[in-house]
Amino acid sequence: MKYLIGTDIGTSGTKSILMDTNGKLLAQDLEEYDVLTPKPLWAEQWPKVWLKGAKNSIRAVVKKSGVDANDIAGLGISGLYGGSGIPVDKNMEPVRPDLIWMDRRAAKETQWVKENVDLDRLSEITGNDVVDPYYGYTKVLWIKNHEPENWKKTKLFLPPNNYVIYKLTGEVSIDYSAAGNIGGFYDINKGTWSKEMMDAMGVPMDKMPQKFVDATEIAGYLTDDVAKDLGLAAHTPVIAGGVDVGAANVGMGIFEPGHYVAAIGSSMNAALVSERPIKGKGLIVWPYPYKSRNLVYNFSGSATAGAITKWFRDNFAGLEVEAQKNGGDNAYVALGKESDNLPAGSEGLVVLPYFMGERAPIWNSDAKGTIFGLSLVHTKAHVYHAFQEAVCYALRHSIEMTGEDLGDYIIIAGGVTQSPAWVQMFADVTGYAVRTPVVNAEANLGDVMLAGIATDTLTVENAKKWQVLGDKVEPNQKNHEIYNKYYALYRKLYTDLGSDMKELSKISGIQES
Repeated sequence: MKYLIGTDIGTSGTKSILMDTNGKLLAQDLEEYDVLTPKPLWAEQWPKVWLKGAKNSIRAVVKKSGVDANDIAGLGISGLYGGSGIPVDKNMEPVRPDLIWMDRRAAKETQWVKENVDLDRLSEITGNDVVDPYYGYTKVLWIKNHEPENWKKTKLFLPPNNYVIYKLTGEVSIDYSAAGNIGGFYDINKGTWSKEMMDAMGVPMDKMPQKFVDATEIAGYLTDDVAKDLGLAAHTPVIAGGVDVGAANVGMGIFEPGHYVAAIGSSMNAALVSERPIKGKGLIVWPYPYKSRNLVYNFSGSATAGAITKWFRDNFAGLEVEAQKNGGDNAYVALGKESDNLPAGSEGLVVLPYFMGERAPIWNSDAKGTIFGLSLVHTKAHVYHAFQEAVCYALRHSIEMTGEDLGDYIIIAGGVTQSPAWVQMFADVTGYAVRTPVVNAEANLGDVMLAGIATDTLTVENAKKWQVLGDKVEPNQKNHEIYNKYYALYRKLYTDLGSDMKELSKISGIQES
């Protein structure tokens, strides 16, 4: 029997799993860490936490599984969208923290691109209609403009998973999905960097890795020292699984265009895989990890999905957190016990989940988190319930923006699926039946599948046979009708408050630099 490891470097933690080639999970491990937020709208991380998390979690699953290292056929590594990528110097050491996907400081650079670059050509070349601080190329320009000394030191910008792969193998490369998600520098039609766009923005071509790898080809092999440290065989193949939300789609058996998948963790990535970019909808477009030159990943979704319920827990659920530390229920489970039986609409509460501005589909860095409708009747449980509903409303908004037929069900993955009541809420709000993964390890599962395909230990046909999705959860039509009214108000609130949100950014000084 052969075995495979899938490692996903996430925003708040790195998780690894070890499976056999029949799809049986043998071991898993999670290593957690934090995001640095030195200023409002800033979000960055030093890559040492990713490398440490990856090594610790890989080492742990190898030890827990007890399998022979020589029977482990490959290791797939995906990662969060790294924004700018890690700026590394000539010695391949980090120059500064990575400006990750959540970071929205590059407002002036975004405006400069809008005023100085041919936007029709930008869209034609990259497949993306929108210019926004979300994209990595605007963050690269921010470093160039604001940190000239760091810019001079920077040899390359490497996405998180590609950096870790370099540290494990000594090989420098970038996978197509990570390159495409940087945005304005990548030509989605030719599958390489666009000299035209990089020249227009004043960024030398050699600031980007020149070797591209597909997620179904080997990116490198573990060095002897690294293999010994991890408990693996020397020269174990390593595969770049790409941006983790794309790998998550693979892990749910999406090998062809069609099904709509929402991966909901700290943020939401709700996407449809297609053969061509969906244009004119304000969606984010980049190459799909599987068949990167033939399939594209078109996504929308909230910048702060699970992040807002974590914020709520950390700031308002001290009793539940303390009880968890003392052996009680998980804090989220405890909050759910108080809120799950509340009616649709939280008895008159609507939350706008824009706690870090918002990317697709509204693309507004000035968007603000809002709690509307509070009264003395409402309790902590009501507010938590309304936070959960806000994430559901955001998903419905993203679904509507695709303008596509999504079939008779959608797939939802991520930490939200641990709450059956929340899954039912997604069905009730969207009106679609919902299926969720059997194992809560979607990106890792995709990494395993891609590693298996790359090492010829697993075929696509066999991967498709793995039972990765559970039964449908059908919407409650009565609740859906109620939610239609609340959703209309949700959309109207943002429209009505938009100018006030912008004014608040000005008077509070919370603006991108």
